[in-house]
Amino acid sequence: LASAALLQATPPGFRFEVLHESRKPGSQARVGRIHTPHGVIDTPGFVPVGTNAALKGMTNAQAASCGVQLQFCNTYHLMVHPGVEVVEAAGGLHRFMGRPDGPPLITDSGGFQVFSLGKETTDDAPELKRRAAARGRNA
Repeated sequence: LASAALLQATPPGFRFEVLHESRKPGSQARVGRIHTPHGVIDTPGFVPVGTNAALKGMTNAQAASCGVQLQFCNTYHLMVHPGVEVVEAAGGLHRFMGRPDGPPLITDSGGFQVFSLGKETTDDAPELKRRAAARGRNA
């Protein structure tokens, strides 16, 4: 029943396809494919993290040539720098990254960083002021 309810709640343009299921007794392992409006993601797979929507040490073209099908971005860090306004002005996260045609992206809630990094201290003041000034805001 849970699977049927999940399928009914799946938004248009999204679909999950099971390609192989383990025959090992007790195993629930499977190989699948997630179809999204931004592209196809084979599972299981490697998902690189672009903290501020940029992979470190490689270009978008290099990531594409390596077969990156999904990228993770960190919501908290994007809100701190460059900020929501900058991403919106660019036309969304894909366009901000310079990759309007993909790959699919996932983001987190930023909850861990809010609780671990969100509390301002006097030690944080210079960094927060610098970031605010870079965005044209008063600190």
